[in-house]
Amino acid sequence: MSERPAGLSVRLKLTLSYAAFVVVVGVAVFVLGFLVLRFLPEGNLSSESGAFTPGRRDLVEAFVRYAWYTVIGLAALGLGGGWFVAGLMLRPLTRITDAARAVRDGDLQHRAALPGRRDELTDLADTFDAMLTRVGETLDEEKRFAANASHELRTPHATMRTLLEVAHADPAGVDLPTLLHRLEVTNERAIDLTEALLDLARVDLAVAGRAGERPRHTTDVGALVTAAVDDERDAAAAAGIDLAVPAATGVVARVDATLVRQAVGNLVCNAVVHNVAGGWVRIAVGGDETDVIVDVANSGAPLARELVATLAEPFVRGAGRTRGRSDGTGLGLAIVASVARAHRGRLELWPRADGGLHARLRLPR
Repeated sequence: MSERPAGLSVRLKLTLSYAAFVVVVGVAVFVLGFLVLRFLPEGNLSSESGAFTPGRRDLVEAFVRYAWYTVIGLAALGLGGGWFVAGLMLRPLTRITDAARAVRDGDLQHRAALPGRRDELTDLADTFDAMLTRVGETLDEEKRFAANASHELRTPHATMRTLLEVAHADPAGVDLPTLLHRLEVTNERAIDLTEALLDLARVDLAVAGRAGERPRHTTDVGALVTAAVDDERDAAAAAGIDLAVPAATGVVARVDATLVRQAVGNLVCNAVVHNVAGGWVRIAVGGDETDVIVDVANSGAPLARELVATLAEPFVRGAGRTRGRSDGTGLGLAIVASVARAHRGRLELWPRADGGLHARLRLPR
């Protein structure tokens, strides 16, 4: 980005504006005085005492001389007073600019923290501080995500390399079917993780508004839930989990059906995978005048409230929860939370008193 050429400062512009306004007022008074003096008669005047009485010419000469002195004085007062007042009014902007420079130089903890009652400048400073807080939180999340992603992607590849190294070291002692099965499982995990990362990136693009404004249509959310449940029925049956969803057609909202379908599918899959043998999953679809609500509750081991508060973060899994088909990628609920944000909704999670998790997806109609 090219550097802008230097120009007049805002303070100087305001000072010149104040001074010009004061001078204009002085000139207006000057003109008014001339109009008044027009009503005086021409020629010399005399009084009964014989003392000198000034006429129009004398008054005009005196008026013009002192009027010029006054205009010059008003200009000086306007410049001096305007410079002081402009500096006083622009001091909050200087504070905000200093904060912006500090952030530009890498200090993301710096804030304007402008004191005083609410006005346009304090609103600007508060908005700026809130933006910095959001940027800082986003960068922290991105750093954690990058670190976790690199670790998660490294694990399956390291496992496959170890298996192959062991096989090369002792080819005669290799159980080929077992080796191929373990390589297949590890490879599938790497593929699932990569696809989940791509899904999360795609949803985050939609949240940020960079996905080409994905179209939203009036959609039967209940039908999406039914389809998601049908996809998980075989897995639930294999694990002996009772999967039930009431008929909930007719619950509509203006949403991106593809993203919501994925979010609901992740919730149902999460409830099936992180469950106990012979457990259950209960799903309800409803809402009110403003929101559509999808509730997914499942049985399982007891969960700490502190842990549940972090489950929507990438690569966080419920410690001690029984796994079904796989350990999962740790991105399922993170994707659901991103889909909720893309629709200006939210994902609510809380532990059930007798074990398991209750997830609630709220989507504005």
